[in-house]
Amino acid sequence: MKKKLRVLLLVHYSLVPPEDLTTEDPRMETFRTEYDVKTTLRSLGHEVAVIGAHDDLTPIRAALEEWQPDIVFNLLEEFAGNPAFDYYIVSYLEMMGIPYTGCNPRGLMLARDKALSKILLSHHRIHVPEFKLFPRGRSIRPVKDSLYPLIVKSRTLEGSVGIAQASYVTNEQQLRERVTLIHEKTHDDAIAEHYIEGRELYITVIGNTRLTVFPFRELLFGDCEPGAPRLATYKVKWDEDYRERRHIDYDFVTDLPEETQKSITRICRRACRILDLNGYMRFDIRLDSAGRPFVLEANPNPGISCIEDATYSAARAGLAYPDFIQRLLNLGLRASRSEV
Repeated sequence: MKKKLRVLLLVHYSLVPPEDLTTEDPRMETFRTEYDVKTTLRSLGHEVAVIGAHDDLTPIRAALEEWQPDIVFNLLEEFAGNPAFDYYIVSYLEMMGIPYTGCNPRGLMLARDKALSKILLSHHRIHVPEFKLFPRGRSIRPVKDSLYPLIVKSRTLEGSVGIAQASYVTNEQQLRERVTLIHEKTHDDAIAEHYIEGRELYITVIGNTRLTVFPFRELLFGDCEPGAPRLATYKVKWDEDYRERRHIDYDFVTDLPEETQKSITRICRRACRILDLNGYMRFDIRLDSAGRPFVLEANPNPGISCIEDATYSAARAGLAYPDFIQRLLNLGLRASRSEV
């Protein structure tokens, strides 16, 4: 029998799910992850309190001291409006000696920086796209012609924020325009990486020391003009109607050669250790024309609503949604005791 826990569900202050929310409620899409995790934790028999946070640690500290949870289920993806500060929260929880779900502070910081993570992975002979960094406030210098075509995106933002079809650039003028737009719109550095034509895969991994790699998912592009770039843009990721119009979908990978599957599994496990990732994470991978895997991004703490790639992959591996959520709790408790 599972031990019943006092779980503090930590969310963004604007995403505290209403108590009267139902699956038929039109507000559900706004609160889906928070609702799914909260209701599942309660269905497992755990006592759950929800706390919303923005730019002040005081409400979190008060909840920890007054409610004394066994563990914090961390769904915060930013602090003070800055996604790059997500590791501040878990650093604070570690300082307070409170177990939490998801990735540790160092892993969050390393993976969040798309340039630094690529440098580290490349140093360990893991294929990543060749790239160029364009810091804010500095002049935009030309890149070598062999680097084109390029995909221009934010250095730290996730969820395909700032990525559109226009992110695909083939010359210096387009590069300057897109880098400038990223600087102005996201207030972040820009990174331009070589575009790799090929299949895009999403690999979910869970674990602290012993790592489990779940069945692979793939982004399938339907109506795509010949020669047009196949990009996981913001609209592709977040606009269901757009995906339906373009016949874009996600599905499980069933036709990869066994050696390629084994290679990707090894790469993801190695990447977790290189970037010090633990808990649960997702890797975005492109296969080039020769079938070589390139790591595009490492994403600690990916989406875990009941309709996300991570949870679909867990279910495919035989881990139903309640068991998946319970597994994340168990991993958080074990990480706090420095266990596997």
